[in-house]
Amino acid sequence: MNSVANHNVVHESEAQRQHARVKLPGRLRFTNAKGERIDARLQDISAGGFSFSNDKTTHKVGDFHRGQLQFQLDSLVLGLDVEFQVNSVQPEHHRVGCQFHGLGAREAAALRHLISAHLAGELVNVGEVLHILQRDNFTKARKNGSAGGMGMFDRLRAVTFSAAIFVVGLAAFGYIGKSIYGLYFVTHAQSAQISLPALQVTMPREGSVQALVQPDGIVEKGAPIATFTTSMLEMLKGHLGDEQLEPSQIEALFAREMQGTLTSPCNCKIARQLVADGQFASKGDVIFELVPQDGVATVSASFPYRHLEQARPGTSVTFKVAGEDQARHGEIVSSALHDGGLSSDIRVVIKPEETLPASLAGQPVDVVIDRGPSLSWLVDRSVAAGR
Repeated sequence: MNSVANHNVVHESEAQRQHARVKLPGRLRFTNAKGERIDARLQDISAGGFSFSNDKTTHKVGDFHRGQLQFQLDSLVLGLDVEFQVNSVQPEHHRVGCQFHGLGAREAAALRHLISAHLAGELVNVGEVLHILQRDNFTKARKNGSAGGMGMFDRLRAVTFSAAIFVVGLAAFGYIGKSIYGLYFVTHAQSAQISLPALQVTMPREGSVQALVQPDGIVEKGAPIATFTTSMLEMLKGHLGDEQLEPSQIEALFAREMQGTLTSPCNCKIARQLVADGQFASKGDVIFELVPQDGVATVSASFPYRHLEQARPGTSVTFKVAGEDQARHGEIVSSALHDGGLSSDIRVVIKPEETLPASLAGQPVDVVIDRGPSLSWLVDRSVAAGR
């Protein structure tokens, strides 16, 4: 096979006609530069030009004329005013080829309809031609043609619009990707809070309570936190003999009251007051819950039971305390079923990497377990693949 390219070969698409040329019966009438009226028969015609027969008049290439193409439709003659220029002359065949110039929209539409109908073998009537001439068969021209190009403002506007569409598409793609990632790789706790080991202050005798500190207040070890009022009978109960339990003596002892003081067992924060001021409490009832200020704070969180595998001890978590913008990190150190029995919730204890202030005790926390691919995971996988 000869590998040398033949540059004389022309592809058929480069030599084919731009418009279909048909032998449509019709006549051409015009007046030449010498004032002679020419009435010639059309040989063929297309949307770009036509040729006619003429053996009496000489024509030159480049001559420009105005005339009329006439076609017989039913009993009427359709005349199309045209401007044309001679672009070929073949005296031996008595043929003159012409090209249209400035062909009007209505004339072009009518001419194309005649050619299409002739190629399809259809009959053309006057009504169809009138309908073609009445309707708009052409689209409007663009504001910026290919020759003039776009101005600086139009280019800037087009680039800005394209950039905005790209940004919106990129944002939508990122949102969808983040949603899919969160659905398959991220687990959120149902609820969580910062916990500290709490101490309870109980009622030593039956009586009423009056607090001396405000809720969430800080008290030092040994400082009074409440007073209680009880009857003398309650204080001496178990120390009186039968001979001393006369009705009159019991009534007298019951009428007499004594006051006592409840003190703080540590440097603590008042977490909760369980008995309101002036309310009666029985012996052993919990009056206050205190949080030691030197205690180590942890995070208690609740996860659905179906996430048992994800919320196992040793799992790294990320959490954010309410009111803080910076996320913190920790590790699950223990897990158990809620209330120690069969339950649909798992309670886990999270040890923070950084010590949490005791003042955050009781604050709600958002806990997240992210088990998706991270940078370290990608590095480990790459090293493993290289080995």
